[in-house]
Parts: sequence; structure tokens; C-alpha cells
Amino acid sequence: MIENRRGLDIFSHIMLWLGILTILFPIYVAVVAASMDNHEVFQSPISLLPGSHLWQNIHTIWTQGVSPGSPPIGHMLLNSTIMALGITVGKISISIISAFALVWFRFPLRQFFFWMIFITLMLPVEVRIFPTVEVVSQLHMLNSYNGLILPMMASATATFLFRQFFLSLPNELIEAARIDGASPMRFFFDIVLPLSKTNLAALFVITFIYGWNQYLWPLLITSDSRMSTAVAGIRGMISLGDGVTQWNLVMAAMLLTLIPPLLVVIIMQRAFVKGLVESEK
Repeated sequence: MIENRRGLDIFSHIMLWLGILTILFPIYVAVVAASMDNHEVFQSPISLLPGSHLWQNIHTIWTQGVSPGSPPIGHMLLNSTIMALGITVGKISISIISAFALVWFRFPLRQFFFWMIFITLMLPVEVRIFPTVEVVSQLHMLNSYNGLILPMMASATATFLFRQFFLSLPNELIEAARIDGASPMRFFFDIVLPLSKTNLAALFVITFIYGWNQYLWPLLITSDSRMSTAVAGIRGMISLGDGVTQWNLVMAAMLLTLIPPLLVVIIMQRAFVKGLVESEK
């Protein structure tokens, strides 16, 4: 029995390392390509040893862009950061207040409104995206931060998760708050919000990465290169037709684009894992 268990552990570790290598090897190749000049990138077979142009390529893509007249990646990263933070703060704020109202307040059609929110999870993005673009256009929010952020702030998923967490809280909490004379908003800020810290952290990480990785939405509503986000901007760096793609600069831009979400995950790792574990209880 012990020998079988040991063999299973060895097999599990082998599969784990294979998975890690499968994920990390493309990133390593990107790092190597980002450290070369474009001529070295097109050599066949490409070397797997890093070159000597990494900081030069990063400086070029940060300050000048991939070609004359193209926006630098630094400005794209700023746009992505503003969009991701705006979506994150907006989603969490709207969702937690909506869930609080659905759980703790009694009003007509309360369950109906919940199911109307929940049913949006069943609608494919493609069904909603073009009507949303039309609404944004009619409101004159194309090529603006408002257009990038506001339509993405509503979240049925976050509302559902907060609602389930609030339902797990004992009713004695609100009864005690009522006896103490606490208003609904004081109950929210003094009791509910502190209890939701780990859930907030988990949703912050998930929602920030969701906002950061947006590709189709910025592509549809921004035609001004000054409003390009990093993920959509990297696709624009890849030349079509007879153009020569500066792959060393594209890979350098990709590495810079990985840094902000990676930092968010590293900084909030403990709270993120704790929030996921508590959400499952």
C-alpha cells in the first residue's frame, strides 16, 4: 500500500513538473527573443540562449514604440492600468452593494431582480457586445476611458458570489445591529464589509486580470492609437502582409505586459487563496 502511494506521489510530481515546464517554456522563449535583435530572431533554428539586447529593446519599445508614429508601450500600459483598475473597483463596488440589497432588504420582486441578474451569465458575450458598442457610440464615449470602463463594470458573477457569502452570515448579526440602532449603511460598513475582506481580495485579483486581458472590447471602441491598451496594442504591432514584424520588440512588449498582473497576484497571493478557500465553505 505504501509502495503504491509512493509511486503515485512520484507520478504526480512528474506530471506537475511537466505542466510547469509546458507553461514556462514559451515564456522563456519570449524572454530569449526579447533579448535578441530582429536578425537573430529569424535565424533557424533560433538560439535558446539569451542575447545582449534586452534592455535596449525594452527602452525602444517603452519610449518609441515598435515603429515611428506608433504609441510606446508605456502609454499602452497606463491605459490598461486605468481600465483594469476602473473595471475592478466598479465591478466590486456595484456587485457588493447589489448583493447586500438583495440579501438584507425586503422589497417587491427581489427574487425576480436576482434572477434577471443571474440569467445574464447564460448570454454569450457575442450576443451583448454589438448592442453595447452601439449604446457607447450613441453616448459619445468612443475613444475614452469612460467607454473602456463603464460597460464592463456590471458583473453577475461577482454579485452572485457576494450574495452567496452574505447568505452564509447568521441573521443574529443584523438583529444585534438593529438592537444597537445601526442604520443599514452603518451595518454594511462596520460589519459586512470587514467580514468580506478576503472575498474582496480574491475578486480584486480575478477582476483585475479580467480587465487587464480585455482584447475585443478595446479593439471595438478605440480607433485612436493614444487610447490603445497593451493587449490590443501588441496585436497591432504584428505586421500583416509584406510587412516585417519586429518580433524582438513584440516579445519585449509582451514581457512588460505580464508584469502588472503578476505583481498583483504576488502581492495579494495569501489573501487571494484565503478568499477562494472561504468562498468554498
